[in-house]
Amino acid sequence: MNTPFDEEPQRRPGLFSRFRASFLTGIVVIAPVWLTIWLIWSVVGWIDSAVLPLIPHQFRPEQYVGINLRGVGVVFFLIFTVLVGWVAKGILGRSLIHFGERVVNRMPVVRSIYSGIKQISETVFAQTERSFEKACLIQYPRRGIWAIGFVSTTAKGEVSQKTETGGDLLSVFVPTTPNPTSGFLLFFPAEDVILLDMSIEDAAKLVISAGLVYPNGADPTQPPEESPEHSG
Repeated sequence: MNTPFDEEPQRRPGLFSRFRASFLTGIVVIAPVWLTIWLIWSVVGWIDSAVLPLIPHQFRPEQYVGINLRGVGVVFFLIFTVLVGWVAKGILGRSLIHFGERVVNRMPVVRSIYSGIKQISETVFAQTERSFEKACLIQYPRRGIWAIGFVSTTAKGEVSQKTETGGDLLSVFVPTTPNPTSGFLLFFPAEDVILLDMSIEDAAKLVISAGLVYPNGADPTQPPEESPEHSG
């Protein structure tokens, strides 16, 4: 005889529950692969449609193979970009760039558009030495609430001189979730910034996933790994 305090026997999931679980698992596996392929295919097609009209017909492979090969425009774009970069590094290329920028700076509307696009390009395609230094924890938007941030550099110039801090002032970029390309630039005293051991990539995954993908190597809930001198 069962009493109200007896535990209910565990029921095996039904056929529909097992089907739904398998379907959702399949979606989790297929969706990232399909979206990645679709995005690459779309970007390649967009570049082809923008580049191929600029190429003379006698240089297009479709004139010889009889079919439109997707990705040909990307190849021409890469070759052209490499050549432009190679020329721009030389003395003649730098002189031409400086001359062109002087001409653009005399055009009121074009000057603003060009300078804005140039700053965005330099920020997005900056070299590794200009990337974020470390991931960190800061109290934002108020004390007691912690947020992931990325230390970009130590504040300099007027920003550093006019702040009433006794030590260094750090520039911290606080990204938004799930789009880490937008966020806030904040300046914190160095003593208020807690540097993390996790890499920039792991911290970015943590932000993009809204805390669902945690770097196990820096997970405080897991027991710490023993160092080689203490093992054995």
